[in-house]
Amino acid sequence: MAEELKHGAAETGFEHQDLSPRSVYGFLVALAVGVVVVAVLLSGIYRAMDTYERSHQPSLSPLVQQTQANTRDVSPDELNTFPQPRLEKDERLEINKFRLAEEQTLNSYGWVDEKAGVARIPIERAMQLIAQRGLPTTPKAGTAPAAGKEKP
Repeated sequence: MAEELKHGAAETGFEHQDLSPRSVYGFLVALAVGVVVVAVLLSGIYRAMDTYERSHQPSLSPLVQQTQANTRDVSPDELNTFPQPRLEKDERLEINKFRLAEEQTLNSYGWVDEKAGVARIPIERAMQLIAQRGLPTTPKAGTAPAAGKEKP
């Protein structure tokens, strides 16, 4: 063997084939510049397409009234005249009001139809009454209800 291997002593230093920090920083700077250039190019392309689209819009009839108001802003008067289903202004507030009204209906006495004598009772009381009395049953099909005295 022409060469002897030294197993005990390790060579100190670094590997010369690694990337230098300067080249890594240069790549990161070039990447950032590339991102900025692409963003500017895309912004310019979108502006050019928007300008082209606006210039090629068909002309409106003179009978059409043009309003510059934002159609997303709705006044409270318009909310009441617009048919259901309506868009929500504040979803959390509206669902909380709805849930509160449902809870009040479930847990209070009141009339459903006062003329017909139909009332509602709290849900807890209704469950107690059903537990005491049971559910009403209907006769089986084919059986006649018990009749009283028959008239001649």
